[in-house]
Amino acid sequence: MADQIFKSPLPSVPLERRSIFTHLLGTCPTTPHLVGGFPATAPAFIDSATGLTISRGELRSFALQLADSLQAPPKPLRALLNAAKHTPPTVLIFSPNSIVWPILLFGAAAAGFRATLANSAYTPNELKYQYLDSGAQLIFVHPSLFGVVRDMLTSIGHSESDIRATVVLATSAWLTSVPDSDISQDFSGLTRLEDLLRRGELASEVNFDGERSNETFCLCYSSGTTGKPKGVETTHYNLTSVIDIVKPVWPCKNNQAGVFFGSLPYYHIYGAVKLLLLSVALCAPTVVVAGFDPDKFLEAIVKYRATYVLVVPPILVVFARHQAFHKYDLTSVHMIFCGAAPLSPDLVTIVRKRFQSAGSSAIITQAYGLTETSPTVFLLPVEYANDRVGSVGLILPNLEVRLVREDAGEVLTDIEGAGELWVRGPIVMKGYLNNPTATAAAITPDGWLKTGDIAVRDSGGFFAIVDRRKELIKYKASDAHSLSFSTWLKLPGCLVVPPAELESLLLQHPDVADAAVTGVHSEEEATELPRAYVVPARAVTEKDALSFALGVQDWVAVRVAPHKKLRGGIVLVQQIPKSASGKILRRELRDRAKNDVAFGQVQARAKL
Repeated sequence: MADQIFKSPLPSVPLERRSIFTHLLGTCPTTPHLVGGFPATAPAFIDSATGLTISRGELRSFALQLADSLQAPPKPLRALLNAAKHTPPTVLIFSPNSIVWPILLFGAAAAGFRATLANSAYTPNELKYQYLDSGAQLIFVHPSLFGVVRDMLTSIGHSESDIRATVVLATSAWLTSVPDSDISQDFSGLTRLEDLLRRGELASEVNFDGERSNETFCLCYSSGTTGKPKGVETTHYNLTSVIDIVKPVWPCKNNQAGVFFGSLPYYHIYGAVKLLLLSVALCAPTVVVAGFDPDKFLEAIVKYRATYVLVVPPILVVFARHQAFHKYDLTSVHMIFCGAAPLSPDLVTIVRKRFQSAGSSAIITQAYGLTETSPTVFLLPVEYANDRVGSVGLILPNLEVRLVREDAGEVLTDIEGAGELWVRGPIVMKGYLNNPTATAAAITPDGWLKTGDIAVRDSGGFFAIVDRRKELIKYKASDAHSLSFSTWLKLPGCLVVPPAELESLLLQHPDVADAAVTGVHSEEEATELPRAYVVPARAVTEKDALSFALGVQDWVAVRVAPHKKLRGGIVLVQQIPKSASGKILRRELRDRAKNDVAFGQVQARAKL
């Protein structure tokens, strides 16, 4: 193709081929006091609720203890014993953020296992798909979510003894001395995390040097525009590479690593890489935060003198509105890092001024990436953040991108100077698990990943995302007014809603003849809301339209995770716009959505 290939203006960095565990927590006999090149006594993770701290040395030891039990599990975990013939086995982590999350993730890495990370808001049916597709043999589940796992396993024919052989409770009371939630449930016969520790400790982690670094470690699930979510195979090399190419661009104030802080869910690639891996690479402790409550969030920033606050746009909306914002001493904050969705320049300006008026010089910046790119492709350096608001930044080292206007005869965009963003480099996923067709459609034979996003590049080499071919709806759970507090805690970050999944569900409704789903943007909440366009299977009078639409909306709500509810409302139509080949013309829906009035649309909260 004739499209120009762009490389990073930043110098390339040397990349290592080894296990992500070795890369971040490796040791050397000649320097036993160092873990990953930093003092073993340095703090790695801090529990925001209790202040309990895990040092780098303790993290390594706990992980190796867990790895020892994974390789030689106790008798109750029969499923894992039977999985010995599978290489490597896979563990599924199903938990909100917790101080034991890094132990689970690094323990799986040290054992040479794969880890698949599941959305903690999933229903039993949604979890079932990921559990079966990933081939997981063991489930680490937070006690509060055990009921979901039990229902899921029961639905596929597991007996109570099978469940006890498959589940480990991801408890933390043994570490924090604070009782785990829902401890009143009957957990008799179940293995707890502490049962897998202190049984022994591997002498060293499993080696993934050289070509073995291309083996899959992490399986996050990416919702596609068609079909079921796809398991993204992220390798050890993908993760070590993304860490090393981000480090040169990551600011260190006064040459100090600082303190990482954020409620990004660890099951999402953004939270996992930035809060669980990058922080360890920089020897900067991460404060573990479960969920988002504005006052508790701000209080914890003050208490732990957070340096880097990692957020999604709805949290900035809270910062812009929160009446008590000025009562907090936020002078420790050096950078607010935003990802998962584009930032509004107006929102950035408002929040920056609020921090300045509170005596803080915090810089607000953002980045761009995908689960398929491990995740970061572009990052806006802090020195340009104030002048380049709206840009996702520069290409990171060791990467190439191109802007493609036409692919196989198909015109990809009519936006002047723009093209579909293709990415090539060491951060591109290995492929989609068990889905060679989808992999071949996403990655070209010469290694280019087609992102589906439309980008432009300015003369200075800075990129901006201006549209997307993918029709995924990015819902960021900012409308806490419509959620219970417990549900809000489970939805701390940006969540992806695949329209095809909701459309498939809607077509199962006996009174729906056809349906299409699109996202409608809420400027006030800095998020997209899923909206359905529905063709009724029977004639609906104007008088009955409201009750019909709300009935369909309620029917969907009880069958999906909270973030997939049709908060954008329902519009009744006579037909769904489609191409000659039957493809839904979503751009037409997006255009008309700007003016349509929907039944049941969630309204914006009153400003604080």
